[in-house]
Amino acid sequence: MLVKLFSGAIDGAGARLITIEVNISRGVRYHIVGLPDVAVRESLRRVENALVSSGFRMPRQKIVVNLAPAYIRKEGSAFDLPIALGVLAASKQLDPAYLEGKLFFGELSLAAEVLPVRGVLPMTLLARETGLSGLVIPAANVEEAAIVGQVGIYGVRNLQETVTLLKGSSAPSRIPDDPKSILGSAGGDIDLSDVKGQELAKRALEVAAAGGHNVLLFGSPGSGKTMLAKLLPHLLPPLSHQELIETIQIYSIAGKLMSDQPVFFSRPFRSPHHTISPIALSGGGTNPSPGEISLAHRGVLFMDELPEFRRSALEVLRQPLESRNIVVSRGKVTADFPADFMLVASMNPCPCGYLNHPQKSCICGPREIRQYLAKVSGPLLDRIDMHIEVTPISFDELNAPRRATERSQTVQQRVVAARAFQSKRFSSSREVIYCNAQMDLQQMEKYCQVDQQGQAMLRIAMDRLSISARAYNRILKVARTIADLEQSDRIEVPHLAEAIQYRSINWDQWVG
Repeated sequence: MLVKLFSGAIDGAGARLITIEVNISRGVRYHIVGLPDVAVRESLRRVENALVSSGFRMPRQKIVVNLAPAYIRKEGSAFDLPIALGVLAASKQLDPAYLEGKLFFGELSLAAEVLPVRGVLPMTLLARETGLSGLVIPAANVEEAAIVGQVGIYGVRNLQETVTLLKGSSAPSRIPDDPKSILGSAGGDIDLSDVKGQELAKRALEVAAAGGHNVLLFGSPGSGKTMLAKLLPHLLPPLSHQELIETIQIYSIAGKLMSDQPVFFSRPFRSPHHTISPIALSGGGTNPSPGEISLAHRGVLFMDELPEFRRSALEVLRQPLESRNIVVSRGKVTADFPADFMLVASMNPCPCGYLNHPQKSCICGPREIRQYLAKVSGPLLDRIDMHIEVTPISFDELNAPRRATERSQTVQQRVVAARAFQSKRFSSSREVIYCNAQMDLQQMEKYCQVDQQGQAMLRIAMDRLSISARAYNRILKVARTIADLEQSDRIEVPHLAEAIQYRSINWDQWVG
């Protein structure tokens, strides 16, 4: 008897619908076809033990399982549950009508427990897009799937419970009306008011958060670069529902959602070690999975001690910083992952870190300094919108009583207002634009106009700072953001002057 039911396979940052066909006929062998990997080929052994453990029987006949379409590679153990149900239906232990209109996804243990799997959120989106009436998944993955809504979700703990549910004896898993009620909140005790001094750097972070601009923090060790970088996620607006789905979808595919905190509501903050490989940064594997660049989607990618990273790893950043996505090719498989992140990088001015320090002497020679700075290529620096010098904190500033300074929440409110100002401006755009950093050339020509006095200021800046055309455009975007923070429709000269200040580090001066 031939039975058909539906499951799904991970495909890049999404999922593809898979039709599982189970046929039982005369014979004694088991076959799984349709380009399965080792884990899928082992599935019938797990299914056999799970059926027996649940009080069902495993047919001693020829069983052929086809996973269609056959040209898509199937991997992982999440096909166990649909295959087991297909065997039950094909052997007339379960009415095939119970399987119609649902998508099944889950791993089986030998004791017939339905174990949690990765990739449930893409499967939930797939079920909604294809119009399926329900999604049968492990109970441990229900909270993750609940974020999507508009699809019936059934969480099951074992195979026997699944069969009972399909026969109509169980209701869908209870899901909160408001998906946000199951989400964690942004954690961390650090606040902007904890940072003493560094007023220029704090202002720069506010501008960066308001416009989604990339930032380079440049200064001596111990000046507060890392602390400032960790503050940035607290200044960014809360994730919208669409951004939340995009972000958790990537973590679900990568298997990064923890069982004790299956979903989150704060923006990602990824801080890879400087020994990271280009593949771990960009994504890879036999079937490509998301790397650190994609895991930072809609959040912050912090690269501490930027020159210490491999040159090959740093060059991986160039393309996604422009296109906001990354295409990973491995063998015959190509995957397209989103990579719309804010890059925050920090670096010292020299190997010892004390070049131009007001109190400590640098022990590096000019050649060492040049070699150190040359580890970061010019094209990569050109793609970073704001270059901020973080100066050392003096003893008097460090030892002074804490002053009443703005808290992160206060700055975040201004950032949210600026983002709302931008959203209104870009509401007529065909593409979804969240911030000024995403503007293309046509939008810049329309929204980044400056008067003659501003043009004269830009001309002087280009001549004195040797600014490239790309850097020129990024200065205009930053100026547009500064104007948005003041709810101004026009870019005024003070806005432009502040934007140029964030791009005014003379790299030749550091080398002497």
